[in-house]
Amino acid sequence: MSELDLQEQEQVDALKAWWNDNGKWVIGVLVAGLLAFAGNQYWKNHQANQAEEAAKLYSEVMRQTASNDAKRIGDAADALASRYGSSAYAPRAQLLAAQASLQSRDIPRAKVQLTWVIEHAAESALQDTARLKLASVMLDEQKYDEALKQIESAHPESFTGLYADLKGDVLSAMGKLSDARVAYQLALDKTDTKSTYRNLIQLKLDGLGAAK
Repeated sequence: MSELDLQEQEQVDALKAWWNDNGKWVIGVLVAGLLAFAGNQYWKNHQANQAEEAAKLYSEVMRQTASNDAKRIGDAADALASRYGSSAYAPRAQLLAAQASLQSRDIPRAKVQLTWVIEHAAESALQDTARLKLASVMLDEQKYDEALKQIESAHPESFTGLYADLKGDVLSAMGKLSDARVAYQLALDKTDTKSTYRNLIQLKLDGLGAAK
């Protein structure tokens, strides 16, 4: 056998030895990688299917809004929330349902729907919208401390004007006019100068009279 043949045989023997020592580990890594890839693809497909089904149920909620029937709208929104509560559609459906409940004067159900959005929505803008609506409901019910608790929750800067304005409403209703004046002024400062909403805030501020 030539020297080259001997070298090749040694390499083959070395490879066999390495495979005997490491082959199972290599196969395990490959299998694990394939399983991870397959699992990832399954999860992506699963999520896509879930989103598609959630979208269908949201379309049903939208269809029911045309009926102006708060119960039917709420039932459709609840069906979506129970099956696909983690989807982006569920909190939007609950907000629509809450608005319908408020219009029909079903305040208890509206509060449940708004609370669901606050507790489950992944998007802070939806949570803040629900929190403002809930605080407004509590203001109407003269539950001022509960309203303030909602208003004083952490929120993004973009919502400061709206929160401050509503806080001014609550404080004014409580007879705390000095504090209400401070809240309205903050709302005015945080509201876009081009927004016509500033006019309403200014009217409220003027209605309190000059600071004493």
